[in-house]
Amino acid sequence: MKKLGLLPRLIIAIVLGILIGLFGPAVIVRILITFNGLFGNFLGFVIPLIIMGFVIPGIADLGSSAGKLLAITAGIAYCSTILFGTATYIVQSIALPNFIKAGSINFDPAANKGNVLEPFFESPMDPVFGVTTALIISFILGVGIAAVNGDVLKKAVHEFSDIITKLISNIVIPLLPIHICGIFANMAYQGTVATVLSVFAKVFIIVIALHWITILIQYTVASSIGGGSPFTKIKNIFPAYMTAIGTQSSAATIPVTLRQTYQMGVNKGIADFVIPLCATIHLSGSTITLTSCSMAILMLQGKMPTLASYFPFILMLGVTMVAAPGVPGGAVMAALGILQSMLGFTEPMTALIIALYVAQDSFGTACNISGDAAIACIVNKISGYKLDPQANKELIEEIH
Repeated sequence: MKKLGLLPRLIIAIVLGILIGLFGPAVIVRILITFNGLFGNFLGFVIPLIIMGFVIPGIADLGSSAGKLLAITAGIAYCSTILFGTATYIVQSIALPNFIKAGSINFDPAANKGNVLEPFFESPMDPVFGVTTALIISFILGVGIAAVNGDVLKKAVHEFSDIITKLISNIVIPLLPIHICGIFANMAYQGTVATVLSVFAKVFIIVIALHWITILIQYTVASSIGGGSPFTKIKNIFPAYMTAIGTQSSAATIPVTLRQTYQMGVNKGIADFVIPLCATIHLSGSTITLTSCSMAILMLQGKMPTLASYFPFILMLGVTMVAAPGVPGGAVMAALGILQSMLGFTEPMTALIIALYVAQDSFGTACNISGDAAIACIVNKISGYKLDPQANKELIEEIH
C-alpha cells in the first residue's frame, strides 16, 4: 500500500468508507469510529508538540541568517501569502454561498444522537498545554535562540523537530487513510456524505482556478518589475510545476525549480538563495486551499466566516506556513493549531480538512513552487541585476 502513495490510499479509503457506511454492518462503522476517537485524541495531544517542533527552529533559522536579502525575500513571500489568502476569502465569500446551504451538516455528534453510532470505548489524551501556549512558547524560544545565537538550544530544537517529523511521516500519515475511512463511513451512515462530496468537488474546481490565476498575477508583477514576458516565464516554470504535482514536495522539486529559474536569466547567486528559502516560507497555494476548505466547512456547519475573523487567521497562517514540515500534507498539519484555536474547528472538522487538503496537495505544492521563481525575478531586480538567460547558458547545459 505504501507504494501507492498517500493520495491513492486516501481515495481508496474514501471509497471504502462510503461503501462501509452505506452497506456494511454497523459494528464495522463503530470499530472505525472507535479508532477515529483514539486517533483524534492522539492528534489533539501532539498538535502543540507539532507547533513547537516546527515553529521554533523555523524562526530561529530565519533570525540567525538575518540580512538584507533575507528580509526582502521573506517580506515578499509573506506579503504574497497574505495577499492571496485575503483574495481567496473575498472570492469564496461570493462563490461558496451559491452552492452551500448554511447549516446543512452538523459536525457535532451530540446534535445527532439518534443517527450517530457511539464508539465502543474512549481514551482521553489531554495535551501537555494548549495551542495558544505552544504558539507563545515557540515565538519566545525561536526569537530568543536567534537573538543569542544559542547553538546548543538550536541543535536541540532541530533534533526535536526531526522527532516530530518522523512522528508525522511514520505514524500520523500512515494511519491517516484509516482515519479518513472512518470519517466517510460515519458520514455515509448519517446520510451526509453526498452533500460533502458535491460541495468539495465544486470547491476544488475554484481552488485550482485560483491557483492558476495566482501564478498569472505573480508572473505579471514579476515581469512588470524585472522585465520580460509573464507568459514566457510561466512556460519556463511549467516543468517544475509538473514535477511538483508528481512529488507533492516543494523540497524535492528544488533542483528543477532552480534549473528553470536559471533559464529565466536570474542571477545564479540570487536563485541559489531565494529558491530553497521560498520552498520553505512561501506557500501561497497552500494558503489558498486552507482558506477555501476551512470556509466551506464552516459554512456547512452553519457559521458564516467574516473578514474580521478570517484576516487574523490568514496573518497567522502566513507565519505558520513557515513551519510546515516537508511531508505530504505538512501544511495542513502545521495549521491544525490555529484552525482549532482561531476558527473553532472540532475533531470531525479537523479530520475532514486534512482529507480535503491532502486530496489536492499536489496542485497546492505546484502553485507554491511556481511563485518561488517569480519572487526570485523580483529579488533579482531589487538586488541590481538584470534578467540575462545567456549568463546561465553554460550552467544550464551542464545541468542538462
